[in-house]
Amino acid sequence: MPPFSVLISVYHKENPEYLRLALESIWFQQTLKPSEIVLVCDGPLTEVLYEVIRIFKVDAPLKVYNLEKHSGLGVALSKGLDICSNELIARMDGDDISIPERFEKQIGYLSEHPGIDILGAGIAEFKTSSEHICSFRRLPLEFEELIFFAKRRNPLNHVTVVFRKSAVMKAGNYQSFNGYEDYHLWVRMLMKGSVIANIPENLVLVRIGNKMYSRRHGLKLFIQELKLLKEFLDIKFFSYADYLKNLIFRAIPRLFPLWGIKLVYKILHR
Repeated sequence: MPPFSVLISVYHKENPEYLRLALESIWFQQTLKPSEIVLVCDGPLTEVLYEVIRIFKVDAPLKVYNLEKHSGLGVALSKGLDICSNELIARMDGDDISIPERFEKQIGYLSEHPGIDILGAGIAEFKTSSEHICSFRRLPLEFEELIFFAKRRNPLNHVTVVFRKSAVMKAGNYQSFNGYEDYHLWVRMLMKGSVIANIPENLVLVRIGNKMYSRRHGLKLFIQELKLLKEFLDIKFFSYADYLKNLIFRAIPRLFPLWGIKLVYKILHR
């Protein structure tokens, strides 16, 4: 298997226990271990978080990059990608859990399919304990299906992806686009000719909280959604018809009350 990196960004509001579990899942519990773990501290952290990182660094090949101030996920991942040593890079969040076979399955798949630039997977969602799964988020598998799907929604679960660094850099690396850093990147990569795929397994356990729906609405998110749709129209990923459909079914519902957001979310995720 080729060497690969894991890229993580953390900031001061992370839960130290969740971070510990996340880091353990990508090192101690994996059947295939990364050659390096790049962790970007997005601004100063709490002392408890620093202690978790110090303890983990004793046993794992951890490279830590510190940003002077909190700059957002796009900037943090962009800086982290710059210092990743390997062509294959796996993403991970600081509060999720990768199952033990995750990297073995994904790195093996990409080794056998050199034409694929990004590989994602399904996720299993939980609230309090990873032993009690409450929902799943699966996406289309094949490239043609994913292109069609990407016209309506994000075609990849960000925390599950493994990608080729050269393809990401060709598309301009991660950029600041609050709330949509990954979707924005995938579309730019598609416009540069990248090929994406998903495998039909849930490889990451993802924490969801009671505020899941409240984070999906509001004026700020509506404005960001409009910017994203306009960007996709400008780069000709969207036709004008695609733009109007997304304006009606994605952007405007951001202004709905919570009960409306829940209804739209359930319909879209059937």
